[in-house]
Amino acid sequence: MALMPVADALHAVLDGAAALPVEMAPLLEAHRRVLARDIAALRTQPPADMSAMDGYAVRATDAATTPARLTVIGEAAAGSPFDVAVRPGEAVRIFTGGVMPRGADAVVIQENTARDGDAVIVNAPIAAGRNIRFAGIDFREGDVLLRAGRRLTDRDLALAAGMNHARLPVYRRPRVAVLATGDELVPPGTDPKPGQIVLSNGFALHALARREGADTVDLGIAADTMEATTAAIRRARELGADILVTTGGASVGDHDLMHVALQAEGVALSFWKIALRPGKPMMHGRLGDMRVIGLPGNPVSSYVCAFLFMAPLLRALSGRTDIHHALEPAVLGCDLPANDQRQDYMRARLARRADGIGVATTVSQQDSSLLANLAAADALVLRLPFAPAAKAGDPCEVIRLPA
Repeated sequence: MALMPVADALHAVLDGAAALPVEMAPLLEAHRRVLARDIAALRTQPPADMSAMDGYAVRATDAATTPARLTVIGEAAAGSPFDVAVRPGEAVRIFTGGVMPRGADAVVIQENTARDGDAVIVNAPIAAGRNIRFAGIDFREGDVLLRAGRRLTDRDLALAAGMNHARLPVYRRPRVAVLATGDELVPPGTDPKPGQIVLSNGFALHALARREGADTVDLGIAADTMEATTAAIRRARELGADILVTTGGASVGDHDLMHVALQAEGVALSFWKIALRPGKPMMHGRLGDMRVIGLPGNPVSSYVCAFLFMAPLLRALSGRTDIHHALEPAVLGCDLPANDQRQDYMRARLARRADGIGVATTVSQQDSSLLANLAAADALVLRLPFAPAAKAGDPCEVIRLPA
């Protein structure tokens, strides 16, 4: 296949990607998921007039002239209303959150009172309505306060709970199966033998997928054999993965079997090799309902491709509308040479000038195997195909990397 332009490759990855089925999720499992339907309040908040302060519930006319001596006839605490009407010359000891007793129309804060046995001395005049939270001041039953399509924040969960919803209709989380391939790979914490490499790609891929709202499963490391690779692909289908993400084996070497194994299992590839740096040997295809993203083995290529393609796909499957990464204007902090035919995403550190303009300085070495430079980067500087040489201070566009 010829090298596919990045925009066409992203279009192919997102083609037909729509929100997954709706499920009812408990509030603690709904955070940062997308609401599938409008949500209306099931109750009025507060449900009755309530005191906003500790003090005494009174008739404002009885405290218009101070000092005023009023007889205390009872007490109203939060959750324990006092169900006797307040008559002229009377008061009720009340606490924050207590229901206002009938007849009272103001709360005198306790700092403006003095207790004298069964009476209270009010030392400052009070106006009707003071220190009261009136019924429905927050919301009323039937008010639609959370709209479909909203990605739920922590504050939204508090609101939903106050509206008396224990569960919310949200789109199902995408399931991502992550598979690494390569005889040379060993897990972190082991003692690599000559020629072996410590696996790093999978940890970034799992974290990135989870950050975008997916559930992930680790398929481990497959040996460089058709049997091991095809068995792992079948395992992903058995687990009901919406996306199988593979890393390694995507190039053209004798031991790069991923594209052969995918095709042998019936995966229809939409592309293999794109006009992208880093990440030219990336693949994408479909196997029934399962989407496959085949990432290169080099760790920087693997991460950048996952960030550029897997993350938007996960957002689409999650029902989000902010699918595409935002491009931000900035200026270059260093000179850059002319670009070739591949669209380049250069790792860069991002700083701010005094006027607030971002300054993107690319890391000194852009090799796709350098994890330290990837970890040090804050953003990707976008360089279009055949972009001319640029000087420090020239305008550019950047995509921020996750913090």
